[in-house]
Amino acid sequence: MIAKMKALFTEEQGQGMTEYGLVLGVIAVAVVTLLVSLRTQIIAMFTNVVTAVTGATTGTTP
Repeated sequence: MIAKMKALFTEEQGQGMTEYGLVLGVIAVAVVTLLVSLRTQIIAMFTNVVTAVTGATTGTTP
């Protein structure tokens, strides 16, 4: 039983996948943080785009 526990802790199989998972997790947290902090600007940008497209289809200029 002790030998199996030692083998479990010293085995390196799957280490690369774990590291990629951790890096992906850090990137995901960074992206979410960035989107939350820029939320107001992103909403304003999309509102301007919708207004411009709506104006273009009705024939008015912004």
